[in-house]
Amino acid sequence: MEDPARERRFLALLNANLPALGRLAGSYVRSSAEREDLLQDIALALWQALPRFRGESSERTFLFRIAHNHCIDHITRRRPMASLHELELDPPDGSIPIETRLTGEQDSARLMNAVRQLPLIQRQVVVLALEDMDYAEIAQVLGITENNVGVRLNRARATLRKLMGESP
Repeated sequence: MEDPARERRFLALLNANLPALGRLAGSYVRSSAEREDLLQDIALALWQALPRFRGESSERTFLFRIAHNHCIDHITRRRPMASLHELELDPPDGSIPIETRLTGEQDSARLMNAVRQLPLIQRQVVVLALEDMDYAEIAQVLGITENNVGVRLNRARATLRKLMGESP
Protein backbone atom coordinates (compact mmCIF):
# COMPACT_ATOMS: atom_id res chain seq x y z
CA MET A 1 0.00 0.00 0.00
CA GLU A 2 1.38 3.38 -1.01
CA ASP A 3 1.88 6.23 1.43
CA PRO A 4 -0.13 9.30 0.24
CA ALA A 5 2.14 11.69 2.17
CA ARG A 6 5.23 10.21 0.49
CA GLU A 7 3.57 10.53 -2.90
CA ARG A 8 2.63 14.19 -2.31
CA ARG A 9 6.13 14.98 -1.06
CA PHE A 10 7.68 13.20 -4.05
CA LEU A 11 5.46 14.98 -6.59
CA ALA A 12 5.97 18.38 -4.98
CA LEU A 13 9.76 17.98 -4.94
CA LEU A 14 9.90 16.62 -8.47
CA ASN A 15 7.54 19.23 -9.95
CA ALA A 16 9.33 22.11 -8.22
CA ASN A 17 12.67 21.01 -9.67
CA LEU A 18 11.75 19.41 -13.00
CA PRO A 19 13.02 22.23 -15.27
CA ALA A 20 16.34 22.32 -13.38
CA LEU A 21 16.63 18.54 -13.49
CA GLY A 22 15.94 18.66 -17.23
CA ARG A 23 18.78 21.12 -17.72
CA LEU A 24 21.09 19.03 -15.52
CA ALA A 25 20.27 15.86 -17.46
CA GLY A 26 20.56 17.80 -20.75
CA SER A 27 24.11 18.80 -19.88
CA TYR A 28 25.10 15.11 -19.83
CA VAL A 29 23.15 13.60 -22.76
CA ARG A 30 22.70 14.53 -26.40
CA SER A 31 19.04 14.01 -27.24
CA SER A 32 15.69 14.84 -25.72
CA ALA A 33 14.77 11.13 -25.68
CA GLU A 34 17.92 10.27 -23.75
CA ARG A 35 17.26 13.20 -21.40
CA GLU A 36 13.71 11.96 -20.75
CA ASP A 37 15.02 8.45 -19.99
CA LEU A 38 17.56 9.91 -17.59
CA LEU A 39 14.85 12.03 -15.92
CA GLN A 40 12.72 8.93 -15.42
CA ASP A 41 15.67 7.13 -13.83
CA ILE A 42 16.23 10.12 -11.54
CA ALA A 43 12.54 10.19 -10.57
CA LEU A 44 12.57 6.47 -9.77
CA ALA A 45 15.73 6.84 -7.70
CA LEU A 46 14.18 9.77 -5.82
CA TRP A 47 11.06 7.72 -5.08
CA GLN A 48 13.19 4.89 -3.74
CA ALA A 49 15.49 7.15 -1.72
CA LEU A 50 12.89 9.53 -0.26
CA PRO A 51 12.10 7.36 2.79
CA ARG A 52 15.82 7.47 3.68
CA PHE A 53 15.96 11.29 3.65
CA ARG A 54 17.20 12.31 7.13
CA GLY A 55 17.04 16.07 6.79
CA GLU A 56 20.82 16.53 6.92
CA SER A 57 20.50 18.83 3.90
CA SER A 58 17.65 20.48 2.06
CA GLU A 59 15.37 18.22 0.04
CA ARG A 60 16.56 20.05 -3.08
CA THR A 61 20.19 19.27 -2.30
CA PHE A 62 19.21 15.65 -1.60
CA LEU A 63 17.43 15.48 -4.97
CA PHE A 64 20.36 16.99 -6.86
CA ARG A 65 22.78 14.57 -5.20
CA ILE A 66 20.66 11.70 -6.51
CA ALA A 67 20.39 13.32 -9.94
CA HIS A 68 24.11 14.05 -10.12
CA ASN A 69 24.99 10.46 -9.20
CA HIS A 70 22.66 9.11 -11.88
CA CYS A 71 24.08 11.46 -14.51
CA ILE A 72 27.62 10.36 -13.68
CA ASP A 73 26.58 6.69 -13.78
CA HIS A 74 24.87 7.31 -17.10
CA ILE A 75 27.84 8.91 -18.82
CA THR A 76 30.21 6.23 -17.57
CA ARG A 77 27.97 3.57 -19.18
CA ARG A 78 27.35 5.23 -22.56
CA ARG A 79 29.56 5.91 -25.56
CA PRO A 80 31.18 9.36 -26.04
CA MET A 81 29.10 12.17 -27.52
CA ALA A 82 29.22 12.23 -31.32
CA SER A 83 28.14 15.82 -31.86
CA LEU A 84 27.43 18.75 -29.60
CA HIS A 85 24.99 20.06 -32.21
CA GLU A 86 22.63 17.13 -31.57
CA LEU A 87 22.07 18.24 -27.99
CA GLU A 88 18.69 19.71 -27.02
CA LEU A 89 18.02 21.47 -23.71
CA ASP A 90 14.57 22.92 -23.18
CA PRO A 91 11.47 22.65 -25.32
CA PRO A 92 10.51 25.94 -27.02
CA ASP A 93 8.13 28.25 -25.18
CA GLY A 94 5.39 29.37 -27.59
CA SER A 95 4.51 32.48 -25.53
CA ILE A 96 7.82 34.26 -26.28
CA PRO A 97 8.19 36.14 -29.61
CA ILE A 98 10.21 34.13 -32.13
CA GLU A 99 12.96 36.77 -32.51
CA THR A 100 13.53 36.96 -28.77
CA ARG A 101 13.42 33.19 -28.45
CA LEU A 102 15.93 32.67 -31.28
CA THR A 103 18.42 35.15 -29.80
CA GLY A 104 18.04 33.59 -26.36
CA GLU A 105 18.33 30.09 -27.79
CA GLN A 106 21.50 31.02 -29.68
CA ASP A 107 23.08 32.50 -26.55
CA SER A 108 21.98 29.51 -24.46
CA ALA A 109 23.19 27.04 -27.06
CA ARG A 110 26.55 28.79 -27.29
CA LEU A 111 26.95 28.74 -23.52
CA MET A 112 25.82 25.11 -23.17
CA ASN A 113 28.14 24.02 -25.98
CA ALA A 114 30.99 25.68 -24.11
CA VAL A 115 29.86 24.11 -20.81
CA ARG A 116 29.82 20.65 -22.43
CA GLN A 117 33.44 21.15 -23.51
CA LEU A 118 34.55 21.71 -19.92
CA PRO A 119 36.30 18.91 -18.08
CA LEU A 120 33.72 16.95 -16.06
CA ILE A 121 34.81 18.29 -12.65
CA GLN A 122 34.38 21.86 -13.90
CA ARG A 123 31.14 21.12 -15.77
CA GLN A 124 29.56 19.71 -12.61
CA VAL A 125 30.03 22.88 -10.57
CA VAL A 126 28.99 25.17 -13.42
CA VAL A 127 25.73 23.31 -14.08
CA LEU A 128 24.81 23.37 -10.39
CA ALA A 129 25.81 27.03 -10.05
CA LEU A 130 23.60 27.86 -13.06
CA GLU A 131 20.75 26.33 -11.05
CA ASP A 132 21.32 28.98 -8.35
CA MET A 133 22.89 26.60 -5.87
CA ASP A 134 25.27 28.19 -3.39
CA TYR A 135 28.75 26.83 -2.63
CA ALA A 136 27.51 24.85 0.39
CA GLU A 137 24.77 23.13 -1.64
CA ILE A 138 27.14 22.35 -4.51
CA ALA A 139 29.67 20.96 -2.04
CA GLN A 140 27.02 18.68 -0.53
CA VAL A 141 25.82 17.46 -3.92
CA LEU A 142 29.33 16.70 -5.17
CA GLY A 143 30.81 15.57 -1.86
CA ILE A 144 33.63 18.13 -1.93
CA THR A 145 34.57 21.14 0.20
CA GLU A 146 33.21 24.64 -0.39
CA ASN A 147 36.77 25.83 -1.09
CA ASN A 148 37.08 23.16 -3.77
CA VAL A 149 33.79 24.36 -5.29
CA GLY A 150 35.24 27.87 -5.50
CA VAL A 151 38.48 26.69 -7.10
CA ARG A 152 36.64 24.55 -9.66
CA LEU A 153 34.21 27.36 -10.45
CA ASN A 154 36.99 29.92 -10.95
CA ARG A 155 38.86 27.53 -13.25
CA ALA A 156 35.64 26.75 -15.13
CA ARG A 157 34.88 30.46 -15.63
CA ALA A 158 38.36 31.03 -17.03
CA THR A 159 37.99 28.05 -19.37
CA LEU A 160 34.52 29.22 -20.45
CA ARG A 161 35.86 32.69 -21.26
CA LYS A 162 38.50 31.09 -23.51
CA LEU A 163 35.99 28.74 -25.15
CA MET A 164 33.60 31.61 -25.86
CA GLY A 165 36.35 33.84 -27.21
CA GLU A 166 36.22 36.43 -24.44
CA SER A 167 39.26 38.07 -22.96
CA PRO A 168 40.05 37.43 -19.28
